[in-house]
Amino acid sequence: MPRSTPHVLILGGTAEARELAALLTARSGLRVTTSLAGRVSRPGTVTGDVRIGGFGGADGLADWLRDQRVDALVDATHPFAESITANAARAAAATGVPSVVLRRPGWRPEPGDRWHPVASLAEAAALLPTLGRRVLLTTGRLGLAAFAHLTDLHFVVRSVELPDPPMPPHTEVLLARGPFTVADEAALLGAHCIDVLVTKDSGGTATAAKLTAARHLALPVVVVRRPALPPGVTAVPDVASVREWLALDPL
Repeated sequence: MPRSTPHVLILGGTAEARELAALLTARSGLRVTTSLAGRVSRPGTVTGDVRIGGFGGADGLADWLRDQRVDALVDATHPFAESITANAARAAAATGVPSVVLRRPGWRPEPGDRWHPVASLAEAAALLPTLGRRVLLTTGRLGLAAFAHLTDLHFVVRSVELPDPPMPPHTEVLLARGPFTVADEAALLGAHCIDVLVTKDSGGTATAAKLTAARHLALPVVVVRRPALPPGVTAVPDVASVREWLALDPL
């Protein structure tokens, strides 16, 4: 009986996920499905099969892996998609489907940086009043409730989509999608008289220019550290490493 076409499921939403989907769909003899959570209304173009929406937790994902005869699972979600990564690890363990986490390297401070690493948005909010009064907040559209009680600070919130309430009472919202240049970021910081930046350690180059601009302006930066990966998972830093993990020859 002929063997079915190997099926790779990518949990996507990142530039690396789109790059991986394009690489894999360019090969013959593979079925590639990218799953998007549906939190962004205009995701980037994805090649191959695409499904939108959650699975219903780890058990739902495990059922989908079995039903769709998935041979390999690649978690290429955002480094802060903690619950998705945890569910993927549990589902892979329950089904025996080989899995890997694709995580771009985090940012590293450079000479002249004034970084203040914190473990959570709540810890960032507690620290802010000691650092500045006008805040550029680039932590995404979720989680602004952690800052809603800071009534004496002015926030400029930048996100791809409108943020979810509650928000701080003195908030301006800027809708924008990277990549951004250092010149653009410096102009933004200057135009809004920003004296402190808050960001998550997303890594990558698309939004790293704000860190360079803050360094040039000697601004403090509150950096929310990444959540830890689930124990026992395999993690790789880039698309080429996933290709090697899949034991695929270069095209």
